[in-house]
Amino acid sequence: MNNYLLEHIASAICDLHETSRIRKLVNGALSQGVPVTKIIEEGIRRGLDCVGRRYENGEYFLSELLYSTSVVNDAFETLKPKLRSEDVKKKDTIVLGTVRGDLHDIGKNIFKMLAETSGFTVYDLGVDVEPEAFTRKFKETGAQVLGLSALLTTTMSEMKNTVDMLAQEGVRNKVKVILGGNAVTKAYAEEIGADAAALDAVEGLKICEEWV
Repeated sequence: MNNYLLEHIASAICDLHETSRIRKLVNGALSQGVPVTKIIEEGIRRGLDCVGRRYENGEYFLSELLYSTSVVNDAFETLKPKLRSEDVKKKDTIVLGTVRGDLHDIGKNIFKMLAETSGFTVYDLGVDVEPEAFTRKFKETGAQVLGLSALLTTTMSEMKNTVDMLAQEGVRNKVKVILGGNAVTKAYAEEIGADAAALDAVEGLKICEEWV
């Protein structure tokens, strides 16, 4: 039954069903005792992966991509009360954002949800974030991890600019930097002096937990 519900959540997101239907499916999974992390990983994330593939294949356009984001944000709001009631051990702090020039945030939002579920405190700076803003927030919060996201290859240079600014400010060795998004590779992370790159949100969470 649980797998059936998760498949329906994934397909409803992929097919861009109304938020009310997806909310009903998510609540149904919760009532059946499906863990929040499983709903996110095997329901929501799979549905967004499908949306991403359709976008890359030209079946969906920017409007569909933005709609899927609003649908997922609504699903996250449905899950938040459950997250607050779960007894999770508090972990480190993460500063997170999509780099300057890039407005994509689906993958970032999934990672944020997973990280908060696992006990991390996450400061999400949003999209189109300048290197100065990342550095300033890191200093303000004393975060242990800085997460930089980018979907577009044209914005990857902003990841390097951010890492370079941390070095210029003399704080690079005080924080772990992880890269995420379809544009990044592990080789690129090594090239610009980041600590790691994640191919998806689940891997990103695993890396951060290993650092803890």
